[in-house]
Amino acid sequence: MRSFWDRVRHSVMFEMVALAIIAVFGSKITGHSLQEIGALGFALSLIAMGWNFVFNLLFDKWYISSRGTAPRSVAIRIVHAILFEAGMIGAGIPVVMWWLQLNFADALLLDIGYATFFLIYGFVYNWIYDVVFPVHAAKAA
Repeated sequence: MRSFWDRVRHSVMFEMVALAIIAVFGSKITGHSLQEIGALGFALSLIAMGWNFVFNLLFDKWYISSRGTAPRSVAIRIVHAILFEAGMIGAGIPVVMWWLQLNFADALLLDIGYATFFLIYGFVYNWIYDVVFPVHAAKAA
């Protein structure tokens, strides 16, 4: 539904805003330094940008084949956000364990915190992005 460069803009903007929020609030919540959480956030951001691009490309292909260019419902947006975050939890736990020297349980809890934030943030961000940068039927082909 979106061009390559539109998807790049979407991913980069998504990660830049999220990284700023995570670095500040993550360091306050966890007690780790702004630099530690910022670097972890940056590493997870790089992973997420790649996953975001691939996931949204595949999701768009599925959506077009099953629903055309109809606007996405709230239910579809919720499923989209949950599936994306499930993939990020799988990729994020080993990185969080290694970077912050946490055991699996602590890394899982922290990653669930990240996922909860990103679940809400992703839902809101993608909705706003679709309003600010709407898809036109001619571009969907």
